[in-house]
Amino acid sequence: MPLEIKSPQQCRWDAVALGEVMLRLDPGCTRIRTARQFTVWEGGGEYNVVRGLRRCFGLRTAIVTSIVDNEIGRLLEDLMLQGGVDMSHVRWVPFDGIGRSARVGLNFTERGFGIRAAVGCSDRAYSAASQMKPGDVDWPRIFQQEGVRWFHCGGIFAALSPSTAELAIEAMQAARDAGTIVSFDLNFRPSLWKWQGGSARAVEVNRRIAPLVDVMIGNEEDFTAALGFQVPGLDEHISAIDPANFKRMIAEAVKTFPNFKIVATTLRNAKTATLNDWGAILWAEGQFYEAPLRENLEIFDRVGGGDSFASGMIYALLAGKSPQEAVLYGAAHGALAMTTPGDTSMVTLKEVEAVIHGKGARVVR
Repeated sequence: MPLEIKSPQQCRWDAVALGEVMLRLDPGCTRIRTARQFTVWEGGGEYNVVRGLRRCFGLRTAIVTSIVDNEIGRLLEDLMLQGGVDMSHVRWVPFDGIGRSARVGLNFTERGFGIRAAVGCSDRAYSAASQMKPGDVDWPRIFQQEGVRWFHCGGIFAALSPSTAELAIEAMQAARDAGTIVSFDLNFRPSLWKWQGGSARAVEVNRRIAPLVDVMIGNEEDFTAALGFQVPGLDEHISAIDPANFKRMIAEAVKTFPNFKIVATTLRNAKTATLNDWGAILWAEGQFYEAPLRENLEIFDRVGGGDSFASGMIYALLAGKSPQEAVLYGAAHGALAMTTPGDTSMVTLKEVEAVIHGKGARVVR
């Protein structure tokens, strides 16, 4: 069954996301452990998607999150204001003076180079967003009164705490009741699930969430570690992935969860930190659609590539484009997002469409 998306005239928002927004501290060309200064960006798996939809694709988007009201929280606000995502549904919580009751999460990420892989180190316990719980958000106002065409959440927010998983479920139920399309990016992070039971707990939580999802997104690790599906021939030490294995996995997923109308996965072969093969597969209405594999894609900063794939795909579907076009927009936007620093997209719709149509990298004057 194709997606039945509300018209723009029915809704205030084209897309709303629920998730944590952190400060990313980027050491640039050096390493976290040896850095003497950091560049600050904002980012978060769910937020990155609606920021891309706003900045690259010009859609009306909002974020539902919680931020502590201190100077660090206001720095985060300043960065988010530049991104253009509406903040009217942000919950500001009081600061207790030392951050024991609530704080802004920090994410230290170095980019990697050549044979040295990218490294991330989170410092986000007790963040304001991780303490959100059912009842904190006026979902009827958002989905019924204001109106939303597309709602997005993900496995990162669901992993922050038992209460955030319950809030995600509450939000998705409210979205479905209002006729809003629901997407979910599994985004499995071993470090976030480690303290609460690892992959087994992730599978337990995500299998409660999956029946509420219209569009499921993930990569090879996500579908195995976060949903419990086995991909024949997949080995964590093998970087080259056979798309045929993923097609079998997706077929199993849609059989298990017949509510999935679209399943999309990115394919990455990380030859080095700075040289990747990059592709994508999308399943819709019993058919598979693929973006041509980009071999030896040069990576500047790989963080956010999957989120930008999601936003490119969602844009195309909201614009009424075909599934084949959707996977092409997603793959192109994801590839371009990895050519710039930070978690979020810095590219334009014109650049995305130029890549789709095969235009080269000659200087634009």
